[in-house]
Amino acid sequence: MNKSYIFLFVGLFILGSCKQQSSSTADVTAEALSDYQEVFRPQYHFTPETKWMNDPNGLVYENGVYHLFYQYYPDAIVWGPMHWGHATSKDLVHWEHQPIALFPDELGYIFSGSAIVDSKNTSGLGTAENPPLIAIYTYHDPKGEKQGRNDFQYQGLAYSLDHGVSWEKYENNPIIPNTNSIRDFRDPKVFWNEQLSAWTVVLVAGDHMQLWKSSNLLDWEYMSDFGKDVGAHGGVWECPDLFELKVEGSDQTKWVLLISINPGAPNGGSGTQYFVGDFDGTSFTTDQKESKWIDLGTDNYAGVTYNGLSDDKRLFIGWMSNWSYAQETPTKKWRSAMTLPRQLGLKRVEEELILTSYPVESISSIVTSSDSNSFELESNSSKEFKQEELSTSKVQFHIKGSVELKLKNDGGEELILSISDSGSIVIDRSKSGLVDFSENFFAEIKADFIPKEINEVELYVDASSVEIFINKGERVMTARMFNKANYSSLEVLNTTDSTIEVMDFSISTVKRIWD
Repeated sequence: MNKSYIFLFVGLFILGSCKQQSSSTADVTAEALSDYQEVFRPQYHFTPETKWMNDPNGLVYENGVYHLFYQYYPDAIVWGPMHWGHATSKDLVHWEHQPIALFPDELGYIFSGSAIVDSKNTSGLGTAENPPLIAIYTYHDPKGEKQGRNDFQYQGLAYSLDHGVSWEKYENNPIIPNTNSIRDFRDPKVFWNEQLSAWTVVLVAGDHMQLWKSSNLLDWEYMSDFGKDVGAHGGVWECPDLFELKVEGSDQTKWVLLISINPGAPNGGSGTQYFVGDFDGTSFTTDQKESKWIDLGTDNYAGVTYNGLSDDKRLFIGWMSNWSYAQETPTKKWRSAMTLPRQLGLKRVEEELILTSYPVESISSIVTSSDSNSFELESNSSKEFKQEELSTSKVQFHIKGSVELKLKNDGGEELILSISDSGSIVIDRSKSGLVDFSENFFAEIKADFIPKEINEVELYVDASSVEIFINKGERVMTARMFNKANYSSLEVLNTTDSTIEVMDFSISTVKRIWD
């Protein structure tokens, strides 16, 4: 996925300026380490060393390594001719930057896509002893777009025989041409389809999704589409993902389809909706009537899940930004971050199947243990907790009743979180720090929750972001903020007319990952 229509002035791609360059995987330099301590820089979320980043791409697990590819422009901190950046991790917590994986070429920019391990060498691009890592992605031809054609996006393939260190593009690209001249024909997510014993690609075609199949990853046949009259359609559909999950506490399994959309999210701008339904190997169907969203905040977009994991795991990473203001955020050397990696699940709550989203277990390895306490707050009273490391922290508690939280610093900046016992949450970032860098930086973010009963609340705060998980991920909100100084106190307020009880309250420090 990319927003080339926002930046048409980028102009024609000059091949020579984007030629493949050699770079090393040397340790982060002293200068880069200093950059990782700059204002607004997250300390335990993934960010690029420098320059522009957006969608996660090609999430794949192979040989004990988690690969994170991502949309990357190495020459500026705004969107430009897209490459695939690359990072690796052994625990989804600590990341090592790798050289750029895919560079633009004569077929166009390298837009979003996915990766798999072709373990049986069905493509013939490797060997049985050394099966290839396959990336399938969208080519975006800026010349065709500038000429006013509609067939300027099509799907390409690249492969690696050294576990993602280097990549070779398939000589007969594109593998799925845009024969029907569809605008926004992109973002392929490939997976092995057990029902057909074949590969399947799900991709978007304007305002709906398409399914294709292949026996060898090279020759593709259209199967079906979905979504022309289902779901939210306030903007272009992007970054699809289709996978099966077991319903918690049962033997039932259902299929989940993720579709990102921009604009058209509940709080404005970008967001990711999901559908729960059935997949017969050829077509996806759903009885779902209402739009559902994986995250009800403003800053979780274009997220997809990992290929190559065991069947009972579905791990997700999203781009922690919003196209309404992503290119205007007040950073200097880099832009954008990824969400915490999250494990997805399906849970039946009040007879409704919902997609849960919760930080992966390995995140606990960087969370320091801390004592918890419980307390009561009488009507219109508050309790304040001082902690210098509040901007890299995890706050956790159980609640009965409505409550308001204020993250504050000595400069008068504050981020306010209001939780109502009716099931609604409001994030007020109007005084959170820098807010006037964009007229589209939404000051107030609201969400109504099902179930209405909110029991457990967890906040992960990291420099310029907050991720809120309710009842172990039954509902989630993610938001960016740009406070000029670290938050150093947390005030818990009771603004109701009755006494409330706050239980098991704790503030833990989260260690930085870039040392």
